[in-house]
Amino acid sequence: MARVFPQAAISSPYMSTERETFTVWMKSLVYQTNGLTVYNSNGEITYRVENYDKCSNEVHIMDLHGNILFTIRKKKLWLFGSWYVYRECGSFTSTEEVKPCARIKRSSIRDGDWEVRDDTNEVFWILRFDPKFAFQIIDIHGNIIAQVKPKQSSNGITLGEDVLTLEVKPRVDHSLVVTLVTIDGEVKQLRDFEEEEVAVGDEIAIEI
Repeated sequence: MARVFPQAAISSPYMSTERETFTVWMKSLVYQTNGLTVYNSNGEITYRVENYDKCSNEVHIMDLHGNILFTIRKKKLWLFGSWYVYRECGSFTSTEEVKPCARIKRSSIRDGDWEVRDDTNEVFWILRFDPKFAFQIIDIHGNIIAQVKPKQSSNGITLGEDVLTLEVKPRVDHSLVVTLVTIDGEVKQLRDFEEEEVAVGDEIAIEI
């Protein structure tokens, strides 16, 4: 069975023989809609997400023209759940009819890490959070596959929490990397929502 994250011959428009750098804006192009927009090094939009929020159970990763590349479904509501990734194949009308190509869940080895498993249950990538980056993606040998960090101007000024730089090594499917970036956004949204709920509960307890 082919690997979900192939690193062999280039046969996809979503891979390159050279390292690629993208700008990720954690906002949707659609007014008042949650999502993210990804630009390539030429300033062209390559990927977009416009349909996820705190209550969404399904997220679609699309290209510029709105074609769905991947669908993410949450198995459970909170941070302790899993995310299932389905590759768009064009022949099914529901992700319930096909098996996920990858599953992402909390690592049982190191706190703060996330395991990525393919449909044979093989662990091959890990989302590792690091203070210097939003996160890094490494393979089972510890090699960095991709990394996300705050984007800076030519003068070294950070452009804001919502503007990130995504670097992807050669021969890696960057559309799937963007899918993992989207899941990272989901995790952070859920964490913030959970903290807000706790804060509200504390305020109520104090008033009582």
